[in-house]
Amino acid sequence: MLMRAAVLTGFHAPMEIREVEIADPGPGEVRVQIKASGVCGSDLKAIDGKSPVVAKPPFVLGHESTGIVESVGAGVTAVKPGDHVIISMSGPCGRCRQCGAGAFHLCSGPARMTAIMGGAPRLTLDGQETRRFIGIGSFAEYAVVAEAMCVKITKAAPFAAMCLLACGVITGVGAVMNVARVRAGSSVLVVGCGGVGLNVIQGAVLAGATTIVAADVAEQKLKLAERFGATHTLLAEDLPRQVGEIVRGGAEYAFDATGAPGVLARAFAATQPGGTTVMVGSPPAGHPVQLDPGLLFSSRRLMGTQGGDAAPHRDLPMLADQYVRGRLDLDGLITERLPLDQINEAVEHVRAGAVARTVIVF
Repeated sequence: MLMRAAVLTGFHAPMEIREVEIADPGPGEVRVQIKASGVCGSDLKAIDGKSPVVAKPPFVLGHESTGIVESVGAGVTAVKPGDHVIISMSGPCGRCRQCGAGAFHLCSGPARMTAIMGGAPRLTLDGQETRRFIGIGSFAEYAVVAEAMCVKITKAAPFAAMCLLACGVITGVGAVMNVARVRAGSSVLVVGCGGVGLNVIQGAVLAGATTIVAADVAEQKLKLAERFGATHTLLAEDLPRQVGEIVRGGAEYAFDATGAPGVLARAFAATQPGGTTVMVGSPPAGHPVQLDPGLLFSSRRLMGTQGGDAAPHRDLPMLADQYVRGRLDLDGLITERLPLDQINEAVEHVRAGAVARTVIVF
């Protein structure tokens, strides 16, 4: 079947809207008609040749997505044509040692590892096999994905809002709920108030944190942070001193959602003895993190996360329910909705930091 897709044909180049042939779903696979796909910083890294899972173009990018099941392959029982689904970045096998321990985000099953590197060939462009970003490739009218990556959701929820759950929202909220396990009544520092950082703030609200300090270098982002639940905002300069003036001794929890070199160490230093710091944004490879070892003697913890350490079939429906109940603001995260033909404009808006989230709608 032919479809339109945005194809990355070369690093540092605009994507091209091309006709691509997409295969029928094989055993254990589902073909989804994409209805909405968010533009994420991970897509930008792939365009810039900095993604560890995009070896060389051509590639169809896009991964934060939702849509309608169009057809299913042999043996698929979890979903059927017509179902509305979120496409999860993680399709855990359920059989490896990590899945058996409940660490679905660390699944080491061979199918999951293959998907991370682009999946089995399902797309053809001008007779050449074309890979899909993280086994998805949702900057396209359709995507063929593993059954385990499809999480069924209510048909009452809007596609543009639901697609955000797949990456930015679950990464931010999951960092709070699954990784740090923030306690009610605690103090939280969030550094970086972009699409993911805003969801760390929302996660802190859901967890019952009473002091939520948002820090950024852009004043306009701090206004958004207040809307999503920050109790205090500050232009990041000297984080340990600034946070200490708000919370005596420092925050109990800190989250670095920037990925910028040096920020993680400053966030770590802004926590109180016994505090926890979570690296949510990913710094460039090869940039070591330098910490004052004296801070570790007072039982401070530094943690990392991958996609909010999510269990997709548990966490995504829960977040969808929070949205329906009015406890999770997804609509406010969407700065603009653009058609596929404007994908390169969307990328530039994200790169410029001018949006919280841009969603490509079909």
